[in-house]
Amino acid sequence: MADLANDIRLAVDSGKTAIGINTVVDSIKRSTAKLVIIANKNRQGSLQDILHMAGIAGIKVINYSANPVELGAICGKPFSVSVLSIIEPGNSNILNSE
Repeated sequence: MADLANDIRLAVDSGKTAIGINTVVDSIKRSTAKLVIIANKNRQGSLQDILHMAGIAGIKVINYSANPVELGAICGKPFSVSVLSIIEPGNSNILNSE
């Protein structure tokens, strides 16, 4: 799991990501998202649409074990991050992650 955290941080720092429900939905609609990462212990109602849209678009979804506060810290943000999408992986190997 530490490797995935490192890959997430590297993707945020060196690549292009969308953070937050609205921007992730936009990235899925525009077919720019390559991977969606969902934090654990979210309000599931708000994320059902993202799961559904990603499934239809054939985008891989990772249910990450960190809660939104921890995912925000991994991303280097001073706020909770419930969901993010990877648009460009940058220097990370995140698209090869299980």
